[in-house]
Amino acid sequence: MSRGKDYPRTPDGHFFVSKGRLWRCTDPSLDDSTRRAAVKALMQARRAVFQAESETATRAARDKVDATKRELGERGPVWWRDGSPDEGGKHPRNSIYAAWWADLSDEDRERGDPPKDK
Repeated sequence: MSRGKDYPRTPDGHFFVSKGRLWRCTDPSLDDSTRRAAVKALMQARRAVFQAESETATRAARDKVDATKRELGERGPVWWRDGSPDEGGKHPRNSIYAAWWADLSDEDRERGDPPKDK
């Protein structure tokens, strides 16, 4: 999850909201050094996607992004054990978090779902 912006987080800590979508948070059980190394690898892989000069290099970089996001718990099997579904990619109002989203202040909702005219 981005540390640069205070995105709304679901009460269970499974997701944050950005650009009107639920995004899975990093697995909080990862130790700090593992998380930091994975984030560094993710940033390198993302740069490699943009710097790739062939379809093969692009595919390899995208595969590294995917593998690293899985290591962080942001893709693949869910890291939580409470049985709640993976609602990633949905707008919060169309998910099990609809009541939570509706109860947020306008300011909090705007941080996760800015108006289209901005």
